Amino acid sequence: MQEAIAWHPPTGTLGTLVRAARPRIDDLRARQSQLERLAAERLPRPGLASALRRADVAVIAEVKRRSPAKGELAPELDAAVQALHFALGGAAAISILTEPEHFGGRPADIEAAAGQVSIPLIKKDFNVDPLQLLEAAALGASGVLLIARAIPPAELPGLIREARRLGLEPLVEVRTERELDAAVAAEALVIGVNVRDLETLEMDPAVAERLLPRIPATCLAVWESGVRTVDDVARAAAVGADAVLVGSSLSAADEAERAVRALTGVPREGRA
Repeated sequence: MQEAIAWHPPTGTLGTLVRAARPRIDDLRARQSQLERLAAERLPRPGLASALRRADVAVIAEVKRRSPAKGELAPELDAAVQALHFALGGAAAISILTEPEHFGGRPADIEAAAGQVSIPLIKKDFNVDPLQLLEAAALGASGVLLIARAIPPAELPGLIREARRLGLEPLVEVRTERELDAAVAAEALVIGVNVRDLETLEMDPAVAERLLPRIPATCLAVWESGVRTVDDVARAAAVGADAVLVGSSLSAADEAERAVRALTGVPREGRA
């Protein structure tokens, strides 16, 4: 109860993005029956958690055309082609931005990528409603992003359960000890720590260095944002990261396959 009282809706950029998702959720409501049918018909895809369990730090490569923090990255990016290059480069999974206004994404990008690669796809959006999870399943995703700061704590366990009912593994993103505790209590299996504060857009690697070692060893820990070089991957490994999520630097790379490959092969160091 104390956690529920302490929570308030996100402000800044994150608040804007969550509010912008509401009309899209209303559109999904009108298509709910169709989405349920498509989700039921989709063939199972490889699981996200199993793909991230490996001897080296897994790379989650991101398809992103632009962002509020960096502006235009690759406005003409073809999601299917980029996904194929990422997979050939050794990516363990692919995160695909579907938010249209601020990131230039579209839901069809997941379907396009699913036709080219067999590795897990994560629907990365400002997912705060079960209908958005249903959409992810209908599109062929294996995982879905849940940002703890954007979701009332009392609703997080239900969204995690609903995601799994639909065959999706949620990547639960946190930035504070309280959010981490809530994610663990909600039985999140894949937990990400974002170096970037989505409310202010400021970067602080110390947040990941503080929180990643606290993620239980039974979970998968993901360092999100700020990764550009293999040294950055090694820095994440040193504090217990099982995976890194790399967005802007890979989306903007001239040779995506080579750029991903350059980040792979860093041994995991584990957590106590």
